[in-house]
Amino acid sequence: MSGEKIKDFDEITSFLGVYGFFQILIIVLLNLSAIACGYTGMIMIFVSDTPEHHCKVSINSKHNSTDVEVPFREQRSWVGPDSCSRYKLDGNWTETGAPSNDTEQCLDGWVFSTEIYTATIVSEWDLVCDNAWMVPFTTSLFFVGVLIGSFISGHLSDRFGRKPVFFFTMAIQTVTPLIQATSVSWVMFCILNCLRGLGQISNYITSLILGSGMLSPTARLSYALLGHSLGFGVGYALLPIFAYFIRGWRMLLVASAIPGFLFIPTWWVIPESPRWLLQKGRVEEAESVIRAAAKRNKVPVPEIIYRADECLELMQNKSEDEQTYTYLDLIRTPNMRNITILSVFIWIATSMVFYGLSLNTSNLNGNMYLTCFISAAIDIVVYVATWLLVNRVSRPTFLCSALMFCGIMLLIIKLVPEDMDVMFQVFAFAGKIGVSAAFSFIFLFFTELIPTVVRNMGLAIASTAARIGTIICPYVIYMVVR
Repeated sequence: MSGEKIKDFDEITSFLGVYGFFQILIIVLLNLSAIACGYTGMIMIFVSDTPEHHCKVSINSKHNSTDVEVPFREQRSWVGPDSCSRYKLDGNWTETGAPSNDTEQCLDGWVFSTEIYTATIVSEWDLVCDNAWMVPFTTSLFFVGVLIGSFISGHLSDRFGRKPVFFFTMAIQTVTPLIQATSVSWVMFCILNCLRGLGQISNYITSLILGSGMLSPTARLSYALLGHSLGFGVGYALLPIFAYFIRGWRMLLVASAIPGFLFIPTWWVIPESPRWLLQKGRVEEAESVIRAAAKRNKVPVPEIIYRADECLELMQNKSEDEQTYTYLDLIRTPNMRNITILSVFIWIATSMVFYGLSLNTSNLNGNMYLTCFISAAIDIVVYVATWLLVNRVSRPTFLCSALMFCGIMLLIIKLVPEDMDVMFQVFAFAGKIGVSAAFSFIFLFFTELIPTVVRNMGLAIASTAARIGTIICPYVIYMVVR
C-alpha cells in the first residue's frame, strides 16, 4: 500500500513539473550541504597524518650549537638509527659529534618536522612508536560515530521530521569541530571525533531523504546518484586545497564549520518534506508546501490536492503492512538469504577499500596534497560516468565489472617495483576508479533488489556492515604501513 501512496503523490503533484525553479533550488541547496560532509568525512587524512620525527636530544654538540640550523633529515641521521630510538647519551659523544652505538628509547619525547604541517594531532600528543595505535583508533572512532548516526538518523527523521533533523545534525557537524579544535587532550579529541562522525552521516542521510521526498522519480534518481555524490566529491576535493593553505589541524577543523553558518538562512527556504507531513496526517501543511512550490514554479495548482480521510486511511494501511515483517524475513527464503549475504559482503568490501584508498593518500609517495586532490577528482568523474552508464548497462554487470577492475588493479600493485613510485600511484588511482563506481552504485542497486516491504531493514543491515568495514579500515592501513 505504501507503494500506492508514493505513486499517488507523484501523480497528484505532477503539475509541478520535474525541474522547475523549486526543484532546482532544493537540489542545489541540499547538494551544497553534502560538500561539508565530504570535507568532514576525509579530514582525518591531514589532521592525523604522521610527520617525520626523531627523538628529542637535550645536549650541546657540534650538531646543534652552530648558528646554522641543521636540516631535519640530517638531525635524524645522528640522533638515532630510527624514529623510535636514539643513541645513548652516556658521555661517549666524541669531539666530532659521533654518538655511541648503543641505543635507548626516546626518553625526552620527539621532535617533529614542520616542513609539511605546523602541527597534527600526532605531533600534538606524541602519537608515535608505542602510541602509534592511537592514530587508527582515533579514525575508527569517527566511523563508530558514523555507525551510530546511520542507526538513529532514520528513526529521528521519521519521528521529528526531515527538516528539523537535517538542521539539527548540521548544527552538530558545525559546532563539534569548533569545540574539537580546542581539545586539550587526546581523549577529548576522540570523544568529539565520534560525535563529529555521528553528525556527518546523519546530516548526509537526512538531506538525501529530505530531497527525495520533494522530487519526482526522474529527478530523484539524478539527485541521489549524481548530485548528492558530486557534492560529497567536491567537499573531498576542497579539503586538500584548504589543507595546503592551512597547515595546522586546529584551524583546518575550524574551516569545516564555515558551511554550517552559511546555511542558517536556508531554514526559511528549505521546507519540510510534504510526503512526511502526509504520513503524519498534517495535510494542510503538506498542501501549503506544495502550493508554495507551485508558486515558485509559476504553475497553476488544483483547489484541493489531498483529502485528509484518504491520507489517514493510507497511513493506517501502511502501518498494518509494516508490522507483518521482521528481520527474519531477510533470510527466510533462499533468494532473500543470498541477497542479504551478498549485500553484507559487498558493502563491507566496497566501503573498506573506498575509505582505505582515500585515507591512504598520505602514504603514497609524492605530493600528498596533489594525490589527495587527484583522488577526489577521480571520484567526481566516476560519479558522473556512473550516472551516465547506470541505465545503459545491466546492474549486475556494472557492479561486478567495477569491483573486478578494482581488485585486479590493486593486485598488480604487488608486482610493481618499490622504486617505481609513479606506476604505483597509477595503479592505486585506477583501483580507486573501480571502487568509487561501486561505492556510488551499491545503494541504488540493493534498493532495487530488496523487496519494498523489507527494504529499510535490508538496507540497515547492509549499511551496518559497511560501517563495520570502515571501522576496521584504519587498522588495515596501520598494519600495512608498519
